[in-house]
Amino acid sequence: MIKICLKEWHQQHTKNIEGKILEVNNRISSLDTKGEEFDLLEAETKEIRELSIELHSLSHVHTIMNWQKAGMNWVKEGDANSKFFHNMMSNRQRRNPLHLLHVDGVIVEGVQNIRIAVFNHFASHYSSSDVVRPGIQGLNFRKLTYAQAGNLVRPFSLEEVKHAIWDCESLKSPVPDGINVGFIKDYWHELKDDLMRFLVEFHRNGKLTKGVNSTFIAFIAILIFIAGQSFRRLDEGLGGK
Repeated sequence: MIKICLKEWHQQHTKNIEGKILEVNNRISSLDTKGEEFDLLEAETKEIRELSIELHSLSHVHTIMNWQKAGMNWVKEGDANSKFFHNMMSNRQRRNPLHLLHVDGVIVEGVQNIRIAVFNHFASHYSSSDVVRPGIQGLNFRKLTYAQAGNLVRPFSLEEVKHAIWDCESLKSPVPDGINVGFIKDYWHELKDDLMRFLVEFHRNGKLTKGVNSTFIAFIAILIFIAGQSFRRLDEGLGGK
């Protein structure tokens, strides 16, 4: 009975999902093209919104399916030293060697001659030349006040950290034991105190503790989003310019 239900669900939701995404994209493109020439009807405008929601949902399912397939392939194959990769490396080695070059209509052969020709080519392109380059002298840049500068490095609040975590995709950046950002969201009330202590310690010392290596992959996305809060503060301090 479970097998029958799963088969029906597959037929309705995941079968030919790439074709469904292409069909929705084509319909959206046709409506966009029509909207550039004529005013769309209310029903057509509503259809674009519904199609955009459907496209986002289908793309999300497609991403999850690819992520699961990649995980299954990794569990099955891993980084095995297989015959396939040996053949790929052998083919690449056969294609990489340079036996001759055409330089200004002349054929250059031999390792030393090819080396000299390549060196002269890049030397002519990347050598410095005496040209007048524009500078920044005399430009008046807007500056932050001491209060605004201090606001950039103030400790992060619990609300800012939670907002940054909820901006992260739940299924991305899994650590070696499979824990991802979704785990932190689900157990936020249990983990928030430890997470804040970690961030406060990092903010105070500017160093990561030795024990963070096993969970660094998951935390790096969080730290990037939290760093984005500083750029928002900078943007607010400069008046949004």
